[in-house]
Amino acid sequence: MEERLRQLPSDITKVVLFGPESTGKTTLSEDLAAHYNTLWVPEYAREYLQDKWDREGKTCEPHDLLPIAEGQIRLENELTKKAEKLLICDTDLLETMVYSEAYYLGYSDPELKKYALENTYDLYMLTYIDTPWVKDDLRDKPEERELMYRYFKETLENYKRNFIILKGDRKTRLRKAITHIDKLLGND
Repeated sequence: MEERLRQLPSDITKVVLFGPESTGKTTLSEDLAAHYNTLWVPEYAREYLQDKWDREGKTCEPHDLLPIAEGQIRLENELTKKAEKLLICDTDLLETMVYSEAYYLGYSDPELKKYALENTYDLYMLTYIDTPWVKDDLRDKPEERELMYRYFKETLENYKRNFIILKGDRKTRLRKAITHIDKLLGND
């Protein structure tokens, strides 16, 4: 199990979109990948959990978290080998850990937590809750957006992650994200 959660070593710059559900992470990941002509890592949990919902009518359960984490890091590692200078990640294991703790009374599998904290990224982009809520089969906490946002922010602060907060409309967020990524890449 352990090696399946380990991030491959790499010299490329990695940026993570991080935050509560329905805050524009996927849209921004796609926009940034297009702007930089690079690859982006989709959120594996969406595919995994939508398939589970379609088959069983059930949402995420604690035993789903390690397979989700494995799928996420597998996708990231595959795309790390293909990306050249920059990889945009539409989530990471730290986000999986946050959801685990938020939904399961503070519990996170010890291996998930270990790698969520060991895997490294150059910048986290915390997406604020000023985007419209979009309902789907998997999203279930529209009334808890503020609470979830605070939890995501506190996690980044507690684990001393390099992060910025993205607020505003799509164009405003994209401009701010590009400014910070350009600094990381030495393009400023």
